[in-house]
Amino acid sequence: VQLAESGGGLVQAGGSLRLSCAASGSPFSINTIGWYRQAPGKQREFVARIYSGGSYTTYADSVKGRFTISRDDAKNTVYLQMSSLKPEDTAVYYCNADIVVHTTTGGYQNEYWGQGTQVTVSS
Repeated sequence: VQLAESGGGLVQAGGSLRLSCAASGSPFSINTIGWYRQAPGKQREFVARIYSGGSYTTYADSVKGRFTISRDDAKNTVYLQMSSLKPEDTAVYYCNADIVVHTTTGGYQNEYWGQGTQVTVSS
């Protein structure tokens, strides 16, 4: 199973971006899926997560009210709508998912990471 992020780029403060993360590969089911970010010189930090069925979401305090996470299970894709962006949101954004891979011997859950997409917010 692979995760591929897209949608990053350069935006002015106050602007918006939408990130996408699509999962592909072996037969699988996505349990939870979300986003982390890592700014230069800092540790990777949690941003948002959405649970199976999309009924429950959780956000870091720093992005509450500005970012919205959603998922389209038919497309095996999660989105992060980012609004009112600030320079401190500048980071590489990574998709992270707990995925059950279905095999002939059963289902096996593993954690997967995408390669990351750069988001740069200019002041």
